[in-house]
Formats: sequence, C-alpha cells, structure tokens
Amino acid sequence: MRRLIGGLVVLATLLLQAAPAVAAGSGDITLDILANRNVTLTGDAVVNVPDGTTMYDGVIRGEGTLRIAGSGTLILTKDSDFSLPKARQRQAVRILGGNHPYVVVTRPDPPAVVVDKGASLQYGNGGGTGLIGRFPYGTPGYQLNQDNIEVNGTLRLSLTRSFNLGTISGSGLISQPRFLWGTLDLAGTNPFSGVIDNGTQAAAGKPETTVALPNARAILNQGTWTIDTPLHQTVTIRQNFYQREYGSDINVQSRPGSKVILTGQYSYTDRGGNTNPSLSDPAINWRKIPHDLNKRGTNIKGADVQWGDGSTNKIFMPGTADTVYINLLAARFRSKLTFAYNGPVTLGAPIGGGVFHDTLKSPGAGDVVIKSVRGNDVTFAANQYYDGSTTIEKGATLRLGSGRPGGDGSLLTKAALFRVVNEGSLVVCNADKAITLSKISGTGSLTQAGAATTRLAGALTYTGTTTISRGVLALTGGSLTSSSAVTLTKSGAKLDLTKAGNQTLRNLSQASGTTVLYGDRATLTLSRQSKVSGTFQGGRLVNVGTTGGTFTVKGDFEQTPDGRLSTRATGTPVRVFGRVSLAGKLDLTPPANLTKETLLIANDGTDPIAGAFTNLPEGTRVAGYQITYKGGDGNDVTLKPVKAKAALDQPTAHNTPPATTTTAADGFSLRLPATLAAAAVALLAFISIVVRLRRRTSQGQSGAARPRPGGRRRGHETGA
Repeated sequence: MRRLIGGLVVLATLLLQAAPAVAAGSGDITLDILANRNVTLTGDAVVNVPDGTTMYDGVIRGEGTLRIAGSGTLILTKDSDFSLPKARQRQAVRILGGNHPYVVVTRPDPPAVVVDKGASLQYGNGGGTGLIGRFPYGTPGYQLNQDNIEVNGTLRLSLTRSFNLGTISGSGLISQPRFLWGTLDLAGTNPFSGVIDNGTQAAAGKPETTVALPNARAILNQGTWTIDTPLHQTVTIRQNFYQREYGSDINVQSRPGSKVILTGQYSYTDRGGNTNPSLSDPAINWRKIPHDLNKRGTNIKGADVQWGDGSTNKIFMPGTADTVYINLLAARFRSKLTFAYNGPVTLGAPIGGGVFHDTLKSPGAGDVVIKSVRGNDVTFAANQYYDGSTTIEKGATLRLGSGRPGGDGSLLTKAALFRVVNEGSLVVCNADKAITLSKISGTGSLTQAGAATTRLAGALTYTGTTTISRGVLALTGGSLTSSSAVTLTKSGAKLDLTKAGNQTLRNLSQASGTTVLYGDRATLTLSRQSKVSGTFQGGRLVNVGTTGGTFTVKGDFEQTPDGRLSTRATGTPVRVFGRVSLAGKLDLTPPANLTKETLLIANDGTDPIAGAFTNLPEGTRVAGYQITYKGGDGNDVTLKPVKAKAALDQPTAHNTPPATTTTAADGFSLRLPATLAAAAVALLAFISIVVRLRRRTSQGQSGAARPRPGGRRRGHETGA
C-alpha cells in the first residue's frame, strides 16, 4: 500500500511539472509569463519584460488587453487567442461586391495588443506559430484579425505563414527577418506612423481588400512588397520605400477599373538603420555600388499604375539600368504606367518586360502616359523597351534624351503596338545617338533640340508646330504637311528633306544661318505664311503661299499665281542659284531715299527670269519706282528709282514712322512711309479744293462773258 501511495505521489508530481499552470487575472502578469504559465485574461494585463530575451511557450486566452512593457524582448512560440471585452468591441466588418467580394472595416476596435516604446514583442521563432489573433469574421481571401495592435516599440514577425495583424497603429517598428517566406497581409486603413521593415514578403491589399498607410514614415523593403486592389478601387501609397540589400522589388497588381498611385520614392538607404532609413547622397541611386546592393526594381503585372499625384517632382524609381529595373507585364490585361509630376523628373532606366532584373529579355507589354499636370516635364534618359503607345497629354512634356553624354533616350518604334499620341510637347535632346520616330499623331508640337540627328518616318499626322533649335531633323518618310508650322530657330539648325521626296511645308520660318536640305530633283512647296532668311539647298523651291524675308535657294525658285513674295528691298536680296520663274503678287516695302538700283531677286544663274509678278510687267512704274527683270547683271529682279513728277512720287527721308500699305495695282502692294501717305492724302484734298474753286470761277467767268442775245462778246474766250 505504501508503495502504491508513493507511486501516485510521484506520478502527480510529474504531471504537475509537465503542464504549465493556468493563471487567471489582470494587472501585472510578468511572473506568470516568466514562469511559462498559460494565462486567461480577465481584464487589462501588462508584461514588464526584463533585459534580454524571454521565450514564452504558453498560451494567452480570455478577454482583455495585453501590454508589453519593459526593455527586453518577449518571444511567443505558440498561438494565443483572446479578445477585447465585449463591452469595448465596436468594430464593424462588411463584405461588399457581390460576386467580387471585398472587405470594408469601419469603427476599428481599440488595440487589444500594445507594445510600449523600448519593449519588443516577437511573434514566432522561425516557425508557423506564435501569433496573437482571433479570426471570427469569415472574410474572403484572407483572415482578418480581430485583435488590433498598437506598436510604439518593436514588433518582430518571425513566422513562415500568411497572417494579418488587424488594424495597426502606433509609431514604432514592425520588422520581418529576411528569407523567412512568411507573408504579412496588410488590410484596410492603418494609422500606423512608424516604419515597416519587410524582410521577405508583404501583401499590401488584395482583390478582397484595399490598403492604406497614410501616416507611415517609411517602408524598408528587403524582399517583395506586393500591392493589389479590388475591382474599381484606387489605392494611394504615399510612403518612401528604401532598400539596402540586392534583390528587393515592388510588385503591383490591380483589377479592372482600379489604379495604384505611388507618390513617394524607392531609394537605396545607407544610414538611419531600421527605424529611420535615409540616403546620405541621392547620387548613389544613380551609380552602381559593390555587390549591387542598390539594385532594386518594380514589376507592374497587368496593372494601372501612376507615379506621382501632381504634388511632387521626385520620381518613384531614381536610377539607371545598373541600379533599377522596371517591367511592364501582361497578366490578363496589359499594363499602364502614368507619370504625374509637378516639375521636371528623369527616368534613367529602360522600361522593359523581362523577369525581375532581366528587363530587356522581352519588350514591355503596356502603355505609358505623361499626364496633363501643370509642370509635368518627363525626360527619358535611356532607350525604352516597351511595346505600346506613348501618350503626352495637353500641357505635359516628354523629352527623349537629357542633352548630356550618356543620357540619350529613345522609344521602341519597331514594336507592333508602338505609336505616339502627342497633345503636349515632344522634345528630342539626344547628344550622341541618332534616333528614328514615327506614327506621331495629336495636336502637340515636336522639337529637335539635341546635337544628334532625329529621323522622322511613317505616319506623321500631328498638327502642332515643328521646331529645330539644334542639330538635324531629317524626314526619311512621311510628310510634315499636317504640321501647322516648321521653324528653324538657331544658326546651324538643319531640316533635311533629301530622302523624303517632294514636300509641302505649310508655314516655314528660318533664322539666319539655318538650312533646309532637299533632293536635287525634289520640290519643296511653301504654303500659307513663310518667313525665311536661311538657305534652301535642293532642287526646286515653289511658293504657293506668302513668303517673306531674305533667303538663298541653291536650286530653282518658282512662285505660282497663288503665291506672294514679301520683301523690304533692303539688305540681302533673295538669292537664287538656279532658274527663276515668277507669278503671283509682290508685297514690297521700299526704303526711304532710294537713289540707286536695288536687288530684289539676285539670279546667280545664266537663264533669264521667266514670267513676272501679276500686273507688274517689265518697266512698270509705281509711285516713283520701276520694276525690271533684266537688272543687275542682266537677269536679276531690281527696283530702280525714277524722277517723280509730283509730290506723291517722292520718297520720304530716313527715320520715318512705320509704313502704311497702299495698293497701287493688282498684284502689287506698296508699303509707303506713314508721313508720305499722310502728305499724299492732304495733297489730294488740296488739289480737290483747287479744282472745285477753278470750276466755280470758270463757270462765273463764262456767265459774265456770254453775249447777250444779238450782242457781241467782250474780250477773248479762254478755255476752261
């Protein structure tokens, strides 16, 4: 009997030692936690964690709250399940969307778990358990945690499973170790204002929930951060992302009708640790460093993504092909990337469609938009590799090339879906590499502003202006007929039409020292209003509109009956090295005190002038000037002064007020000085008065001298 009783005592002792005690209560439960006892909460409890690491293998249940205080780290190895007292529960969870359900949380509960500043709480120890949570909602796609958490210290997530923390608040650090392959499911709006350190994987929203972190200081992304949305929802992530290890990326997915807006910047970090990541020198983002530690990327997977919201000019992905990668991928839908900045930004890397850092393995499957935002000025300083459209909205600017060596840019013009819809401004600024552009439509403008040549080909239907301020714009196909104006603004600028065949320019303006090149057998037709002072090198220049200024034609010049040549007859004349054929109108502004023969068209060839300006045949005199087509060395168009017979024919002195145009004959518009015009008007009025007085006097004299019937006339008759 004694042996039996002794055995039972030993067995009872062993059983008591094998099972942790269960403590019930509230207040300070530190001793229970240190003793590894299971705890059933009956109110608000606190654990003052001592320095160092405390491993807790027990389970916490019941109703109440748990506060982690102290200066050490408490590691939970088993899942705990408790909830707020029912009297404090106010959280409403709704599942909307019908066949496409998504979760909406309103009036979140107060936090059930609080981690004080200076303290650390760790969920799990590298395995699948150790989470505090209760999941009563039956939410689709993920389990929504009822136990919301406030983190002012540090929360470490050492779990290998997917998990949700409910609504997160506080200002501390949430950290996940690298290479653990657990997934933090973020959901809803989280007022958390601290830093999230994603070591492996985070799901920021899903097709069943949106996510917002309006106050978070930063996201330290050491793994993969995935953003997704429900149908027809817009998600805005305003945080700066940082990275300090090779291989991190941001994946973006969205449903039809949805958009993801990223307004921060994804940057390397070399200071500030986990709690305050930052970069000592922004230039580090743009240069390769050892071990590719600053290599980071984004994969847009069939999503509609916008960088910027019009309130910043810091580009989301700063860097070059050595430091960043950007992929537009198709996943049920093609992708779309929109730039929306309020100032200049530079994209220094290509947009491709490869797998992770293999950006150029495949062309990108998506379209790019430069949004109509005031000040939006985007530079592509790299060769782009996406197969899709590029849209420049009204008021926005896209620049291809930065204008500096190593900063050239281009678009993938040979791709099947390539096209440019330009409603704003397209500027080409390449310094070294010539590029080809085609399929440009819209009402916007195109500017050639780089030292390298830009070639235009294919369908060019844009109706805005075409400007060449530097380098060569070469038309190798298509036509600039739709462009409302073509302007060469600076000396050395060239428009090369030699490979384009016959062309028509609606409105051409040239600065001195610029050149328009076209083929020896080609015809360049100037229509509408042209103001030219440069050089035309080519076969045949035809004016069917209004051409003004002084210019040189290294070929033939023809003006049709619909054309008009406007000249001031001062300085350098129009110079033609080939044949000259004239018709149409001459709009002439002669100088004051013209005393010698003046060249209008210097025909440097040997052929005589063919034709004449309308109603201005050889030798026509108008207001004291004589037009000849045999002047100069025998085949030039010149203007000669002739002696005036009346004050109307006399030119005025120098330094006269602005000229006034009067029409002397059809086909000839004479611009007279304003004082001469006024004098002419006054003189005509005076002559009119004298004629009327003379007529009256003559009538009176005739009446006095008329003989009476049967009488004689006195004196002699005078003719009126």
